[in-house]
Amino acid sequence: MSLLFDIKRFSINDGPGIRTTLFMKGCPLHCVWCHNPEGISERATRLYNRKKCIGCASCVAACRQGVLRLTNEGVVAGDGCVLCGRCAEACPSKAMEMAGKEWKLEELMNVIEKERQVMTESGGGVTVCGGEPMMHPAYLVELLEEVGRRGFHRAVDTSLFAAWGNVRQVMACCELFLIDLKLMDSSLHSRYTGVRNETILENIALVSRAGHPYWIRIPLIVGVNADKENLQASARFLASLPTPPEVVNLLVYHDIGKGKHARMGTLYNPEHIPMQAPDEEEQKEAVALFEGYGLQVRIGG
Repeated sequence: MSLLFDIKRFSINDGPGIRTTLFMKGCPLHCVWCHNPEGISERATRLYNRKKCIGCASCVAACRQGVLRLTNEGVVAGDGCVLCGRCAEACPSKAMEMAGKEWKLEELMNVIEKERQVMTESGGGVTVCGGEPMMHPAYLVELLEEVGRRGFHRAVDTSLFAAWGNVRQVMACCELFLIDLKLMDSSLHSRYTGVRNETILENIALVSRAGHPYWIRIPLIVGVNADKENLQASARFLASLPTPPEVVNLLVYHDIGKGKHARMGTLYNPEHIPMQAPDEEEQKEAVALFEGYGLQVRIGG
Protein backbone atom coordinates (compact mmCIF):
# COMPACT_ATOMS: atom_id res chain seq x y z
CA MET A 1 0.00 0.00 0.00
CA SER A 2 1.00 3.62 -0.47
CA LEU A 3 -0.31 6.98 0.66
CA LEU A 4 -2.21 9.05 -1.89
CA PHE A 5 -3.39 12.56 -1.16
CA ASP A 6 -5.76 12.96 -4.09
CA ILE A 7 -7.37 11.22 -7.03
CA LYS A 8 -8.47 13.47 -9.87
CA ARG A 9 -11.01 12.10 -12.32
CA PHE A 10 -11.66 13.46 -15.82
CA SER A 11 -8.29 15.23 -15.95
CA ILE A 12 -7.34 16.81 -19.28
CA ASN A 13 -3.98 18.32 -18.27
CA ASP A 14 -1.94 15.28 -17.23
CA GLY A 15 -1.20 13.61 -20.54
CA PRO A 16 -3.20 12.71 -23.67
CA GLY A 17 -6.96 12.32 -23.56
CA ILE A 18 -9.12 12.23 -20.44
CA ARG A 19 -7.31 10.67 -17.51
CA THR A 20 -7.49 9.53 -13.93
CA THR A 21 -4.60 11.09 -12.02
CA LEU A 22 -3.24 9.58 -8.82
CA PHE A 23 -1.30 11.86 -6.46
CA MET A 24 1.29 10.04 -4.32
CA LYS A 25 2.67 11.47 -1.08
CA GLY A 26 6.32 12.43 -0.66
CA CYS A 27 8.64 14.71 -2.63
CA PRO A 28 12.40 15.38 -2.28
CA LEU A 29 11.97 18.85 -3.81
CA HIS A 30 10.62 21.85 -1.92
CA CYS A 31 9.75 24.25 -4.73
CA VAL A 32 8.99 27.76 -3.52
CA TRP A 33 5.91 27.90 -5.78
CA CYS A 34 4.68 24.35 -5.05
CA HIS A 35 0.93 24.14 -5.63
CA ASN A 36 0.60 20.78 -3.84
CA PRO A 37 2.48 21.37 -0.57
CA GLU A 38 0.30 18.76 1.12
CA GLY A 39 2.11 16.21 -1.06
CA ILE A 40 5.64 16.98 0.13
CA SER A 41 5.62 14.96 3.35
CA GLU A 42 5.50 11.17 3.07
CA ARG A 43 3.14 11.15 6.06
CA ALA A 44 -0.48 12.19 6.18
CA THR A 45 -0.97 15.96 6.45
CA ARG A 46 -3.75 17.71 8.37
CA LEU A 47 -5.45 20.73 6.75
CA TYR A 48 -7.90 23.07 8.44
CA ASN A 49 -10.14 25.59 6.67
CA ARG A 50 -11.30 28.24 9.14
CA LYS A 51 -13.97 29.50 6.72
CA LYS A 52 -15.70 26.12 6.69
CA CYS A 53 -15.54 25.62 10.45
CA ILE A 54 -18.95 25.83 12.19
CA GLY A 55 -17.45 25.78 15.70
CA CYS A 56 -19.12 22.52 16.73
CA ALA A 57 -15.95 21.15 18.42
CA SER A 58 -16.59 17.65 17.06
CA CYS A 59 -12.93 17.41 16.10
CA VAL A 60 -11.84 18.43 19.60
CA ALA A 61 -13.98 15.71 21.13
CA ALA A 62 -12.67 13.11 18.67
CA CYS A 63 -8.98 13.84 19.35
CA ARG A 64 -7.66 11.10 21.65
CA GLN A 65 -4.39 12.98 22.18
CA GLY A 66 -6.23 16.07 23.41
CA VAL A 67 -4.12 18.41 21.28
CA LEU A 68 -6.98 20.31 19.60
CA ARG A 69 -8.61 23.39 21.13
CA LEU A 70 -11.51 25.50 19.90
CA THR A 71 -10.65 29.20 20.21
CA ASN A 72 -11.98 32.49 18.88
CA GLU A 73 -9.57 32.01 15.97
CA GLY A 74 -10.94 28.56 15.19
CA VAL A 75 -9.43 25.17 15.98
CA VAL A 76 -5.82 25.28 17.15
CA ALA A 77 -3.56 22.22 17.30
CA GLY A 78 -0.86 21.80 19.93
CA ASP A 79 2.07 19.38 19.98
CA GLY A 80 1.48 15.66 20.08
CA CYS A 81 -0.72 15.11 17.02
CA VAL A 82 -0.24 11.58 15.65
CA LEU A 83 -2.14 12.33 12.42
CA CYS A 84 -4.69 9.61 13.07
CA GLY A 85 -7.37 11.46 11.11
CA ARG A 86 -10.18 11.06 13.65
CA CYS A 87 -10.69 14.83 13.72
CA ALA A 88 -11.34 14.89 9.97
CA GLU A 89 -13.69 11.91 10.20
CA ALA A 90 -15.70 13.70 12.90
CA CYS A 91 -15.88 17.10 11.16
CA PRO A 92 -19.37 17.56 9.64
CA SER A 93 -18.41 20.59 7.52
CA LYS A 94 -15.15 19.15 6.13
CA ALA A 95 -13.23 22.05 7.63
CA MET A 96 -10.71 19.51 8.91
CA GLU A 97 -9.23 17.21 6.29
CA MET A 98 -6.40 14.69 6.03
CA ALA A 99 -4.23 14.65 2.90
CA GLY A 100 -2.94 11.11 2.73
CA LYS A 101 -4.81 7.83 2.70
CA GLU A 102 -3.52 4.29 2.32
CA TRP A 103 -4.91 2.58 -0.75
CA LYS A 104 -4.70 -1.10 -1.49
CA LEU A 105 -3.98 -1.85 -5.13
CA GLU A 106 -7.37 -3.45 -5.74
CA GLU A 107 -9.14 -0.43 -4.22
CA LEU A 108 -7.36 1.85 -6.68
CA MET A 109 -8.21 -0.41 -9.58
CA ASN A 110 -11.89 -0.23 -8.65
CA VAL A 111 -11.73 3.59 -8.85
CA ILE A 112 -9.86 3.51 -12.16
CA GLU A 113 -12.18 0.98 -13.76
CA LYS A 114 -15.17 3.28 -13.21
CA GLU A 115 -13.74 5.63 -15.86
CA ARG A 116 -12.69 2.98 -18.36
CA GLN A 117 -15.14 4.00 -21.07
CA VAL A 118 -14.36 7.73 -21.07
CA MET A 119 -10.60 7.10 -20.90
CA THR A 120 -10.69 4.56 -23.71
CA GLU A 121 -12.89 6.66 -26.00
CA SER A 122 -10.74 9.79 -25.48
CA GLY A 123 -7.38 8.09 -25.88
CA GLY A 124 -6.62 8.79 -22.23
CA GLY A 125 -5.44 6.65 -19.38
CA VAL A 126 -3.91 6.81 -15.93
CA THR A 127 -1.29 9.30 -14.75
CA VAL A 128 0.67 8.89 -11.54
CA CYS A 129 2.15 12.05 -10.06
CA GLY A 130 2.74 13.60 -6.66
CA GLY A 131 4.62 14.64 -4.80
CA GLU A 132 7.23 12.55 -6.54
CA PRO A 133 6.12 9.01 -7.42
CA MET A 134 9.74 7.92 -7.94
CA MET A 135 10.13 8.04 -4.14
CA HIS A 136 8.11 4.80 -4.06
CA PRO A 137 9.59 2.77 -6.95
CA ALA A 138 8.45 -0.69 -5.82
CA TYR A 139 4.83 0.33 -5.31
CA LEU A 140 4.87 2.50 -8.43
CA VAL A 141 6.05 -0.40 -10.58
CA GLU A 142 3.46 -2.74 -9.07
CA LEU A 143 0.74 -0.17 -9.72
CA LEU A 144 1.83 0.56 -13.29
CA GLU A 145 2.13 -3.12 -14.15
CA GLU A 146 -1.42 -3.78 -12.97
CA VAL A 147 -2.75 -0.71 -14.81
CA GLY A 148 -0.98 -1.90 -17.96
CA ARG A 149 -2.28 -5.45 -17.56
CA ARG A 150 -5.78 -3.96 -17.69
CA GLY A 151 -4.99 -2.18 -20.94
CA PHE A 152 -4.79 1.44 -19.80
CA HIS A 153 -2.29 3.97 -21.16
CA ARG A 154 0.18 4.88 -18.39
CA ALA A 155 1.97 8.19 -17.74
CA VAL A 156 4.24 9.20 -14.87
CA ASP A 157 4.64 12.87 -13.93
CA THR A 158 8.08 13.21 -12.36
CA SER A 159 10.99 15.54 -11.71
CA LEU A 160 13.35 12.62 -12.47
CA PHE A 161 15.24 13.45 -9.28
CA ALA A 162 15.85 9.76 -8.66
CA ALA A 163 18.40 7.00 -9.11
CA TRP A 164 18.69 5.99 -12.76
CA GLY A 165 18.01 2.35 -11.87
CA ASN A 166 14.60 3.32 -10.53
CA VAL A 167 13.88 5.54 -13.53
CA ARG A 168 14.78 2.73 -15.92
CA GLN A 169 12.56 0.27 -14.06
CA VAL A 170 9.59 2.65 -14.14
CA MET A 171 10.25 3.53 -17.77
CA ALA A 172 9.80 -0.13 -18.69
CA CYS A 173 6.21 -0.12 -17.44
CA CYS A 174 4.79 3.19 -18.68
CA GLU A 175 4.10 4.70 -22.09
CA LEU A 176 4.94 8.31 -21.29
CA PHE A 177 6.95 10.46 -18.92
CA LEU A 178 5.79 13.98 -18.05
CA ILE A 179 9.06 15.51 -16.89
CA ASP A 180 9.26 18.71 -14.85
CA LEU A 181 12.15 20.97 -15.80
CA LYS A 182 12.45 23.94 -13.44
CA LEU A 183 15.76 25.72 -14.07
CA MET A 184 19.00 25.06 -15.96
CA ASP A 185 21.39 26.75 -13.52
CA SER A 186 22.03 24.22 -10.76
CA SER A 187 22.71 26.79 -8.04
CA LEU A 188 19.46 28.60 -8.80
CA HIS A 189 17.68 25.26 -8.99
CA SER A 190 18.93 24.50 -5.50
CA ARG A 191 17.85 27.90 -4.21
CA TYR A 192 14.28 27.56 -5.48
CA THR A 193 13.71 23.80 -5.10
CA GLY A 194 16.13 22.66 -2.42
CA VAL A 195 18.12 20.29 -4.68
CA ARG A 196 20.65 20.65 -7.47
CA ASN A 197 19.68 19.60 -10.99
CA GLU A 198 22.59 17.50 -12.29
CA THR A 199 20.74 14.23 -11.64
CA ILE A 200 17.61 15.57 -13.30
CA LEU A 201 19.39 16.72 -16.47
CA GLU A 202 21.37 13.49 -16.71
CA ASN A 203 18.21 11.40 -16.39
CA ILE A 204 16.40 13.47 -19.03
CA ALA A 205 19.31 12.80 -21.40
CA LEU A 206 19.20 9.07 -20.62
CA VAL A 207 15.44 8.88 -21.17
CA SER A 208 15.93 10.69 -24.47
CA ARG A 209 18.74 8.37 -25.49
CA ALA A 210 16.52 5.38 -24.73
CA GLY A 211 13.94 6.76 -27.16
CA HIS A 212 11.17 6.66 -24.57
CA PRO A 213 8.28 9.09 -25.20
CA TYR A 214 8.31 12.11 -22.91
CA TRP A 215 6.88 15.57 -22.54
CA ILE A 216 8.65 18.43 -20.77
CA ARG A 217 6.71 20.67 -18.40
CA ILE A 218 8.24 24.02 -17.44
CA PRO A 219 6.61 26.31 -14.89
CA LEU A 220 6.76 29.83 -16.30
CA ILE A 221 7.44 32.15 -13.38
CA VAL A 222 8.54 35.76 -13.76
CA GLY A 223 11.20 36.40 -11.13
CA VAL A 224 12.39 32.79 -11.08
CA ASN A 225 12.86 31.14 -14.48
CA ALA A 226 10.99 33.09 -17.17
CA ASP A 227 14.03 35.20 -18.07
CA LYS A 228 15.44 34.87 -21.58
CA GLU A 229 18.73 33.38 -20.37
CA ASN A 230 17.09 30.44 -18.62
CA LEU A 231 14.55 29.84 -21.38
CA GLN A 232 17.25 29.84 -24.05
CA ALA A 233 19.38 27.43 -22.00
CA SER A 234 16.36 25.16 -21.54
CA ALA A 235 15.45 25.21 -25.24
CA ARG A 236 19.07 24.67 -26.28
CA PHE A 237 19.41 21.67 -23.96
CA LEU A 238 16.17 20.05 -25.11
CA ALA A 239 16.88 20.61 -28.79
CA SER A 240 20.32 19.01 -28.41
CA LEU A 241 18.97 15.72 -27.05
CA PRO A 242 19.06 12.56 -29.22
CA THR A 243 15.26 12.41 -29.06
CA PRO A 244 13.65 15.78 -28.34
CA PRO A 245 10.47 15.88 -26.25
CA GLU A 246 7.20 15.32 -28.07
CA VAL A 247 5.98 18.61 -26.65
CA VAL A 248 7.10 21.31 -24.22
CA ASN A 249 4.30 22.50 -21.93
CA LEU A 250 4.82 25.99 -20.50
CA LEU A 251 2.77 26.15 -17.31
CA VAL A 252 1.83 29.67 -16.28
CA TYR A 253 2.50 30.38 -12.60
CA HIS A 254 -0.35 30.53 -10.12
CA ASP A 255 -0.31 30.77 -6.33
CA ILE A 256 -2.92 28.15 -5.42
CA GLY A 257 -0.36 26.73 -2.98
CA LYS A 258 -0.73 29.83 -0.84
CA GLY A 259 -4.19 28.85 0.35
CA LYS A 260 -3.09 25.28 1.01
CA HIS A 261 -0.18 26.47 3.16
CA ALA A 262 -2.65 28.55 5.17
CA ARG A 263 -4.78 25.46 5.77
CA MET A 264 -1.67 23.47 6.76
CA GLY A 265 -0.53 26.16 9.18
CA THR A 266 2.69 26.69 7.22
CA LEU A 267 4.04 29.68 5.31
CA TYR A 268 4.00 30.07 1.54
CA ASN A 269 7.18 31.58 0.04
CA PRO A 270 8.75 32.43 3.42
CA GLU A 271 11.62 34.39 1.81
CA HIS A 272 9.11 36.58 -0.05
CA ILE A 273 10.71 35.88 -3.41
CA PRO A 274 8.99 38.04 -6.05
CA MET A 275 7.00 35.71 -8.30
CA GLN A 276 4.29 36.45 -10.81
CA ALA A 277 2.65 35.03 -13.91
CA PRO A 278 3.95 36.18 -17.31
CA ASP A 279 1.58 38.40 -19.27
CA GLU A 280 0.30 37.37 -22.70
CA GLU A 281 3.15 39.04 -24.54
CA GLU A 282 5.75 37.31 -22.38
CA GLN A 283 4.02 33.99 -22.96
CA LYS A 284 4.07 34.52 -26.74
CA GLU A 285 7.76 35.39 -26.61
CA ALA A 286 8.52 32.22 -24.65
CA VAL A 287 6.60 30.10 -27.16
CA ALA A 288 8.43 31.72 -30.08
CA LEU A 289 11.78 31.13 -28.40
CA PHE A 290 11.20 27.37 -28.02
CA GLU A 291 9.74 27.12 -31.52
CA GLY A 292 12.89 28.80 -32.79
CA TYR A 293 14.80 25.73 -31.63
CA GLY A 294 12.47 23.42 -33.55
CA LEU A 295 10.51 22.29 -30.51
CA GLN A 296 6.77 21.70 -30.30
CA VAL A 297 5.46 23.93 -27.53
CA ARG A 298 2.17 25.01 -26.04
CA ILE A 299 0.93 27.02 -23.09
CA GLY A 300 -0.64 24.78 -20.46
CA GLY A 301 -1.22 21.05 -20.58
